[in-house]
Amino acid sequence: MPITGGGPRIVVPDDAPPVLGPSAAWKNFDGRDAVQYFDSLPGTEERLLERIAGAEVVVNIRSSTRFTPPVFERSPALRLLSIWGTGTDNVDLEAAARHGVTVTNTPGVSATSIAEHALALMLAVARRIPRLDSQTRAGEWPRGQMTQLQGKTLGIIGLGAIGRKFARLGAGIGMRVIAWTMHPDPSLGFALVDLDDLLQSSDVVSLHLRLSDQTRGFLGAREFALMKSSAILINTARGAIVDEAAMIDALRSNRLAGAGLDVFAVEPIPANHALLESANVVLTPHAAGITVEALEAGLQLALDNVRNFLAGRPTNVVITASR
Repeated sequence: MPITGGGPRIVVPDDAPPVLGPSAAWKNFDGRDAVQYFDSLPGTEERLLERIAGAEVVVNIRSSTRFTPPVFERSPALRLLSIWGTGTDNVDLEAAARHGVTVTNTPGVSATSIAEHALALMLAVARRIPRLDSQTRAGEWPRGQMTQLQGKTLGIIGLGAIGRKFARLGAGIGMRVIAWTMHPDPSLGFALVDLDDLLQSSDVVSLHLRLSDQTRGFLGAREFALMKSSAILINTARGAIVDEAAMIDALRSNRLAGAGLDVFAVEPIPANHALLESANVVLTPHAAGITVEALEAGLQLALDNVRNFLAGRPTNVVITASR
C-alpha cells in the first residue's frame, strides 16, 4: 500500500554508516519522503526514545541499537519493529510482545553471502593467505606450512540456512561433513553427531547459531580442550557465542591451530585487542553478510515487511504482539 504523509509515523533511527539511504530499495519505497530518517546512531537510549517518539513503525538497521523493556514501555504508539537482518539479540522480544509490538526480520537473504565468507575464512586460515601475502610483499619467499582441506572433517554447529549452505560448500571441496544442531532433523541429509564427538573429531569447527541465553558462551574452555590442537575455528555468527578469553588462551597455547572470525565480543574490536596480534587468526569486520546482492535483498525485505504489515498481512514475523 502507498505510504503518505498522512499515514502511520515511520522512523529509521540508526542508518549509520548509511546502507539503507543509498539503496535502490529505499529509492523505490513509496512515501519515503514522509519517513523520519536518521543517518547517525542514537548513541543512548534516551536519544533513541527521542527519535522514535510517537512512531508506529520503526525500521532497525544496526544491532547496536538496543530495544529494551523501557524502550517499549515508553513507546506506546509502536506497533511494528522491522529489523534488517536475521539476529534479534538486540531486541527484548518478550517486552515487545507484552507491549503490543510485532517484530519482523529478514531471514535467509544473507545465507549465501555468509556461507561463502565462512568458506573464504576457512581457506585463508588453512592456507595462511594473509601472512603469506604480507611476507611475499616484504620480499620473503615462504614455503610450506599450509593445510589441505580435502579429506578433512568439517563440523557444523547449527543447521539453519547458513549452516546448511556452508556444509554443502565444505562437501563441495571434498570435506567430510558432520553436524550438531539444537533441532535434529535427519531429513536435512547431514550426519548428526553429539556435540562432544563433533568437537573431538573435526578439523574445522564452524559456528552457525543464534545468540540467546542458551548459546551465550557456548564454546568455552571445556569445549576448546576437546578440540584437536590442529583444528580451526570459524565464527560468522555472533562473538558472544564464544568465550573470547578461553579462545585466545587456546590460540596462544597452541591448543587451537587457528581461527577465522567475522564477529567479536565487542564491536568494533578495540585497539590493542589480543586477537589483533595473533598471527594464526584471520579477522574481518562483521561483514560476512554485506555483499551488494545480500545487502539490497535484505533492505528490500525489511521495507516489504513494513508494507505488508500495514496492509494487514505481516510477513517474516519473529514475534507477534500479544495485546
